[in-house]
Amino acid sequence: MAKAADASAEFVVDFPTLWIVPEWIEAHCPVPGGFRAGEDLELYRWQLWCTVSHYRVRPTAVVGQLATAFHCRRSLVVAPQKTGKGPWSAFISLAEAVGPVVFAGWAVGGEVYRCADHGCECGWWYRYEAGEPMGRPWHDPLIQLLGVSSDQVETNVYGHLKATVAAGPLADVLTVGEEFTRIRTGSGGGRIDVVTSSARSRLGNPIVFALQDETGIYTPANRMTSVAEAQRRGLAGMGGRAIETTNAWDPGEDSTARRTSESKAKDIFRYHPQAPKTWSYRDKRQRRRIHAYVYAGSDHVDLDAIEAEAAELMEKDPAQAERFFGNRCVAGTSSWLDPAAWERRAAPRAVPDRTRIVAGFDGSDVDDWTAIRCETMDGFQFTPLVGPDRQPAVWNPADFGGQVPRAEVRAGMDEVMRRFDVVRLYADPPYWETEVDDWVDLYGEERVIRWHTRRIVQMHAACERLRTDVTKKDATFAHDGCEITADHIANARAAARPGDRYVLRKASPTQKIDAVIPSILAHEALGDVIAAGLAKKRGAYIYTASSTRRR
Repeated sequence: MAKAADASAEFVVDFPTLWIVPEWIEAHCPVPGGFRAGEDLELYRWQLWCTVSHYRVRPTAVVGQLATAFHCRRSLVVAPQKTGKGPWSAFISLAEAVGPVVFAGWAVGGEVYRCADHGCECGWWYRYEAGEPMGRPWHDPLIQLLGVSSDQVETNVYGHLKATVAAGPLADVLTVGEEFTRIRTGSGGGRIDVVTSSARSRLGNPIVFALQDETGIYTPANRMTSVAEAQRRGLAGMGGRAIETTNAWDPGEDSTARRTSESKAKDIFRYHPQAPKTWSYRDKRQRRRIHAYVYAGSDHVDLDAIEAEAAELMEKDPAQAERFFGNRCVAGTSSWLDPAAWERRAAPRAVPDRTRIVAGFDGSDVDDWTAIRCETMDGFQFTPLVGPDRQPAVWNPADFGGQVPRAEVRAGMDEVMRRFDVVRLYADPPYWETEVDDWVDLYGEERVIRWHTRRIVQMHAACERLRTDVTKKDATFAHDGCEITADHIANARAAARPGDRYVLRKASPTQKIDAVIPSILAHEALGDVIAAGLAKKRGAYIYTASSTRRR
């Protein structure tokens, strides 16, 4: 079967999956609302893709496996406002309640699933093809629909669930109440519950499925991150799985959605259609293209209405408009530098050895990262690749047992100084006073400058220099597209200080901005080098362990 793998492209499913699940949904779940309420449902392309991906079966699956029979332990679906996340969440929740969502072995060919065999008298049946994975329902499943508030869950998911049941054949097997739905198949002990952070007594229940709604607003501050984690721990014990749905989140907040998106776990299915970052959301024509891209496949959406809402919201909160309607994880209005503006300056190119450059260095020890950034005389900034494996000159202490590898950093700096014609290095000394002193001795005090970022006046001016040269239209600044630097740019916030100045801070304690600082220092070094008339090459330098000499 060929459908859309993302918001706008066609795809071919080339993996085993419980095809019976989307077929069951379309047979049992009528359109829950709007002018087409009660009509036969046909899943949108993106809904179908997310369904078959969530129910993708491992080729090695055997009967008796629950969560481990599937390729993904949980899923994250990020989509803009009004695409149909809520109805789809309701359909999946109903399938988990009484549909064939548990792996039941591999078909020889010709086996038939009949609803009548599982307490549903609707008459629907499904014939399996040879080699196809088969499904069966849970026995008395406990299911939870989680949200920050019961009103949120009611509006986004549970309201659609109630309407779907009332208008279709599932009314014969489900009894829907205001806060929970009772499952009458099996022994009648199954339930679908609406839960919030206040319902902690129910978070330890042996649930088999959790729908976590709007996880982009689950944060430590509202205690929802711990609630979501507790819910997933309960799922693990029962072999159950979870789905998160959300709008794009503010990267400045330590949300559950952000954590899931950034997790290194390979058994999480992630769906997050995004238009090219070079398309500006502030430009009306390009914003229309962005909407057409991220809403593709949601046929009920009126793009003119979306544009009207987005344009009005742009007047007071552009970042919110871009998140809700553009499906982009953009920082709030307190961000120091617009990540989209930084992204537009990406123009990767090779920098040959012996190129005349400046550099910036910011070091830490155990908590934050250490990084080197360089910039050519024509304003191209890059992260140098160092070491035998040619890795970016960025060191995360978590990758080295909790502490920055000082010997490796020193070797990386020595390689940069030897490979390139470094006119000036601005280094922030704290935690690295000994190393910076050694670099001054090795490479010369005219080249290695102790540049303290704690000086508010000077640091504010340096931050403004880089921000201006990134955002102004006629600037020639460009960079290598380093993903680490881009992430740290998005995490940086401007914290006001007296005299209309600011310093940079992290958006949250867990987010890093350490690659931003050497970027600022390198750009400041370039400005000072140009002002001093040192940008033109006057000869190359040979560096040794004990001396520096001109040739």
